[in-house]
Amino acid sequence: MSRLLINESPVMIIPSLAAKIGLNEAVVLQQIHYWLGISKHNMEGRTWVYNTYEEWQKQLPFWSVSTIKRTIRSLEMLGLLLSENWNQMKMDKTKWYSIDYEKLQEFEDSLGASKEEIALEENSEKTKESVVHFSVKKVIPYGEIIGYLNEKTGKKFKLSSIKTRELIQSRYGEGFTLKDFNRVVDLKSADWQTDPAWNKFLRLETLFGTKFESYLNQQEGKKRLTEGDFNLDD
Repeated sequence: MSRLLINESPVMIIPSLAAKIGLNEAVVLQQIHYWLGISKHNMEGRTWVYNTYEEWQKQLPFWSVSTIKRTIRSLEMLGLLLSENWNQMKMDKTKWYSIDYEKLQEFEDSLGASKEEIALEENSEKTKESVVHFSVKKVIPYGEIIGYLNEKTGKKFKLSSIKTRELIQSRYGEGFTLKDFNRVVDLKSADWQTDPAWNKFLRLETLFGTKFESYLNQQEGKKRLTEGDFNLDD
């Protein structure tokens, strides 16, 4: 039997969580949840765990340290992951983490559970010792996209917005990737971030709307400030 087929502790997640916040985010959040369950570190009414990025990477060796940094940052931007410095020496920058379970519940309630997700949850009760199987290609990294957009633009778009998810889903359905979303955000934030007249167009309806592909193919450093770039009826 192959040594690559579950001869070690598997990393398991709920597919519905991955669909809501992104595959990478779901894996990291689940891993932190596991360690919180056995941690004895309690500060200000919360249980915390600590690790450097390199130590997390040892637990998740299929990712680079930079990927783990981006994923943790995305979870922080979503408000699902809390981070603090509880080290005795403040020069020690090892980060401590806890999950905001109240925020996670609010997030779950705001999205609602689909019939498919309910069936998955009911089925998981019957197969707790089974490895969850799901199609990776159906998972859209909503959390990473919105987290990156908020970080680059300084805005606070909510992942729970139905309109937000519909826009991202539409572009993903056309074959665009996470790299494409990040490139559009990079290009248009560079064009409009410091211009008060155009900063207002750093919004999801504009960036991830029907002109997404034209923005993606824009040459770097070349602005295209024409009314035709926007839906001015919004």
